[in-house]
Amino acid sequence: MTRIPSLIILCVLTALAARGADPTHTSYTRAQCQGSAMPYPAPEQIAEYPDSLTPVMINHVGRHGARFPASANHANTIGKALKEATAQGTITPLGKRLLALTDRVTALSANRWGALDSLGMAEQRGIASRMYAAYPMLFDSSSVTAISSYSPRCIMSMYEFTHQLARLNNHQDIYTASGRAFSPLLRFFDLNDEFRELIKSPEISDKVEQYASQTLTYKPLDRVLGEKFRYDDETDRYRIAMAEYSFLAGLSAMGLDIDTTPYLTTDEYNALWRVFNLRQYLMRTASTVSPLPAQISSPLLSDIISSFDEFLAGKNPAKVNLRFAHAETLMPLLSLMRLQGCYYLTNYFDTVGLHWKDFHVVPMAANLQLILFQAPSGTYYLRADLNEHPVPLIPNDSSVYTEWSRAREYLQRCLPLVY
Repeated sequence: MTRIPSLIILCVLTALAARGADPTHTSYTRAQCQGSAMPYPAPEQIAEYPDSLTPVMINHVGRHGARFPASANHANTIGKALKEATAQGTITPLGKRLLALTDRVTALSANRWGALDSLGMAEQRGIASRMYAAYPMLFDSSSVTAISSYSPRCIMSMYEFTHQLARLNNHQDIYTASGRAFSPLLRFFDLNDEFRELIKSPEISDKVEQYASQTLTYKPLDRVLGEKFRYDDETDRYRIAMAEYSFLAGLSAMGLDIDTTPYLTTDEYNALWRVFNLRQYLMRTASTVSPLPAQISSPLLSDIISSFDEFLAGKNPAKVNLRFAHAETLMPLLSLMRLQGCYYLTNYFDTVGLHWKDFHVVPMAANLQLILFQAPSGTYYLRADLNEHPVPLIPNDSSVYTEWSRAREYLQRCLPLVY
């Protein structure tokens, strides 16, 4: 009578041993596997601070909120493959469902590709409301300055955020501005020729494709295109697989509640995510390939330091400085600052998914808040909040409150000498 339970236990142990053979295996949730397309995980409660400290200023750098797909590229790529499978006679019933879904997404996104959606608007209003609730004294008869990149979804994020602040307290002066004049601060990734060459170089693409060849399974494509579908070549198959991932991962951000389990198992979702995550890591953070992706954010970090200096010197009365930009703005900045979970150096790129996770760093509406506090003694302290969770500012120091003079010195040291 004990043989059946023993057999079950043996099977479980065998499965665990097989998984344990790969120390780089990940088991993140399906929501987390949406990566940087994951809707913002709002904190369950507002972070508190000691009664002995008084907030005096805040610098906020935020990503736009959830949006419609940035472009039609992924929908078109997987849709074209599904139509080709139809022509080849290999498409499966599940593939027909996916083709209908691509048509639905395309119709819903028509003339709204990349636009902030209702979920993204709610995310920004929520962050603004929690900021106001945490630091009401900063909004009482004071001024707020906000700038945005020229991207419409960033501009609308700024307006939703500041509109919510005005609803909560209309006794403040709010100044908003947007446009290409702010690109050196918010879209620096467009302006550096050396960086643009780097992200297109084999230094990055070869490493990602090599990792993909060891990681990916193409069973998800077989389920929809059919096992006998004829690809142009292996590069074509890889491209379609990543398009399917990106397409499915972006559905929640546009407000569609679609069950993706028929298309991807959780393990398959994790594998696809790890490839996509590695690509973002190499392109947007400091790595052993190059420190440049982080260094190009130096103008933004320098501007943040200067805004604190000007406030403390009485040269700028604004107690709240808001900046609205992109994931490609935050990933380099957070890496340059070496914030916990945002900076990782390794020559073993298969370990990146364990230590640098895009869904932790830059979900939709991701944000960095640097809050300056003053103690009764007059001493100022800085706290860094990543996505509204306090994190240590200085590596190997667990404190989340750092004396401003030390914090400033550290942030200055983060700036490269060439800058």
